[in-house]
Amino acid sequence: MNDFLRGAITMGSFSIAVFFLRFWRTTHDRLFLLFSAAFCLLGLNWTLATVAPALALHAYMFRFLAFVLIAVGVLDKNRRKDGRQ
Repeated sequence: MNDFLRGAITMGSFSIAVFFLRFWRTTHDRLFLLFSAAFCLLGLNWTLATVAPALALHAYMFRFLAFVLIAVGVLDKNRRKDGRQ
């Protein structure tokens, strides 16, 4: 059951990544690109945690990098005052 839920979370993460990538293609806003990359990293984290439980501790580095990308994207979006992308 635990592996099933991790698989669902993995699928959801990659689906959200594609969703943000679609918006990036239409708007070319860096925020969407960074969010897409972050959710790819989160999907990779859950994949490694499920497939190789011995590497689960190392897989959390992907989660940390994903949250760093989200923070960088939000800070970058707020830093741009003139509304350019």
